[in-house]
Amino acid sequence: MVTQKSPEPASSPVPSNRFSRLVRLGGMATGVAGNMLVAGARQLAQGKRPNLSDLLLTPANALKVAQQLAQMRGAAMKVGQLLSMDAGDLLPPEMAAILARLRSDAHAMPQRQVQAVLTANWGARWQQRFGPFSFVPIAAASIGQVHRATTKDGRDLAIKIQYPGVRKSISSDVNNVASLLRLSGLLPKTLDISPLLAEAKRQLREEADYQAEGAHLQRFAELLAGVPEFVVPALHADLTTKNVLAMSFVGGVPIESMSTAPQAERNHIVSLLVGLLFRELFEFGLMQTDPNFANYRFDPKSRQLILLDFGATRRFTPAFGQAYRRLMRATVAGDRAAMAQAGLAIGYFDANTRPNHQTAVLDMFEMALEPLRHPGDFDFGNSDMVQRLRDAGMALGQDRDFWHIPPIDTLFLHRKLGGLYLLAARLRARVNVRQLLDGML
Repeated sequence: MVTQKSPEPASSPVPSNRFSRLVRLGGMATGVAGNMLVAGARQLAQGKRPNLSDLLLTPANALKVAQQLAQMRGAAMKVGQLLSMDAGDLLPPEMAAILARLRSDAHAMPQRQVQAVLTANWGARWQQRFGPFSFVPIAAASIGQVHRATTKDGRDLAIKIQYPGVRKSISSDVNNVASLLRLSGLLPKTLDISPLLAEAKRQLREEADYQAEGAHLQRFAELLAGVPEFVVPALHADLTTKNVLAMSFVGGVPIESMSTAPQAERNHIVSLLVGLLFRELFEFGLMQTDPNFANYRFDPKSRQLILLDFGATRRFTPAFGQAYRRLMRATVAGDRAAMAQAGLAIGYFDANTRPNHQTAVLDMFEMALEPLRHPGDFDFGNSDMVQRLRDAGMALGQDRDFWHIPPIDTLFLHRKLGGLYLLAARLRARVNVRQLLDGML
């Protein structure tokens, strides 16, 4: 039965077979082309010579692309999210804005489709195992949506349900979306995104396996078992399949809502997250790399940080962690020669990279690791570090002689670090980052 009375979010059936998904993508391309013709005719009537780039990057076309990808969900939406986060500095601002919307604009599945997925995974009589089951999702994203339910044996659960057809459509979705974006002119022809696309497929296949995510959930619960400041939901394996993930429901408040909390509380939250990132990189060799704010909640009463969604969990080798330890140590010490050696070992550049490009990369290292080099509390709220990093990245990206995608592992680490910086700035936290890191260097 439905127990939640909140307004239902934007809802539309997920196209679950390859043909229907291709038709959606074709409709997106046709709609963009139609908008271009109308806008071009209007400019001609005004005596202006239409510019192809201007016609493509109109608000109407931006809306068309974002709406279609949000309705398709799955890999079509995920590739937009990955591009917006990993290549955003190299994209036209209009395209970056389109793709950025996809991090929060997923449509929800209608109730009949939810029931069909659960019946396929739990059997025809699955509702007999539950008391209240809310068909209004408490969260909806690119791969699936989350519902709250209570079993008849009293377990209060969060049920993550995968959109139908996601796993089968991964390769075709990623390829089709990338081709359409490329043909439309919305992506620069000289930008080689093939490594990102290959990684998007690999990551999506892993994220689409909820049993694998359940294993990551359990592993983080073990790793943090002796740290009472963190809460990880408990896995309920008897209700978990490749398409459905059952875990204990945890409360708390959205992490960004703590922006009005006392300064000490905001500092506490960011200190926990920074310390966790260092442990993930240097100790665990395992990192949850999705920086979405929705993946964290906070319990003001217990002062515990709640960790959600381990689909985008990535393993790092000990050598990778050691290389970053050397890079951070050299950056804190201001040793540019050692920084260059570490950057070369990681793969940010190679022996053939021009000296001016190496210098630009090293400058960005120093900028990105400013909180580590700062003595005492670093004031994230009053720092323009993120904007300076974006400007430096765009300047380097516009230099066609240095269009180079570093190793994929580094991109996922960048995503996590960048998301953490954005959250710290949102919370206006003041944290002694160097002190948190000292013992690990």
